Amino acid sequence: MMPFSPKPLTTSFQKPHGLSKIHKIALGGVELIPDLSGALYVPDYETLIISDLHLEQGSSLARRGLHVPPFDTAVTLALLETVVSVAKPKCLIFLGDSFHDGEGETRLEESHFKNLRTLTQNHETIWIIGNHDPQPPQNLGGQGAESLALGPLTLRHEPTRRLDGQFEIAGHLHPGCGINQRGRRIYGKCFVSDDTRLIMPAFGAYTGGLSITSKAFHGLLNAETTQAHMIGRAALHRFGWGRVSMTANSLLRG
Repeated sequence: MMPFSPKPLTTSFQKPHGLSKIHKIALGGVELIPDLSGALYVPDYETLIISDLHLEQGSSLARRGLHVPPFDTAVTLALLETVVSVAKPKCLIFLGDSFHDGEGETRLEESHFKNLRTLTQNHETIWIIGNHDPQPPQNLGGQGAESLALGPLTLRHEPTRRLDGQFEIAGHLHPGCGINQRGRRIYGKCFVSDDTRLIMPAFGAYTGGLSITSKAFHGLLNAETTQAHMIGRAALHRFGWGRVSMTANSLLRG
């Protein structure tokens, strides 16, 4: 008996997507446009940045005896293809942890492998290595890198503690935030940025969010200039650090 139904995916699995028409993020003099999917478009360089796909996370968990619905790669790639078709970038930059483990590429279904190959053949592609995938994919096309300069911006998987005058875009921490709004608690993944750094949300279907008030973010962000760009169902919602930290502190006191 199969642990899960093999029935095909429907559009109900699709997460929100769409480039923000209102919220733009400026970093190092470069305009960045966040997408509801968690991707980031850089118009000046016609580049789409995607962080933490964690492809084959479901199959990785299954190998450890933790069976979850095996649809994560299909859902993640369907969303990625949709975002690429709308943004129409010339370059794709994957910001690390593209696979959930180092053998994830070998477990791809043939259709998923072909879809990824099509993307890399049609777009200049850079795979930045992460802690889950310390080596870039071997057979999917594109080039591997530990970090990358995009104009004045340095792109890497894990945020560095000392920027030394750099402007940085990173992933790894899967940022999320919560807000009390009209008596309700609202929580979602978010982009979080200050005047020198932007940390991107995780794109993968099975990835969650870590509160930006947690210890993992301590020392990385300037509270005076930090903005959280929370991903909603139909729009991005921007909050200052004071609003986010006040909500977190009130929960701790409660």
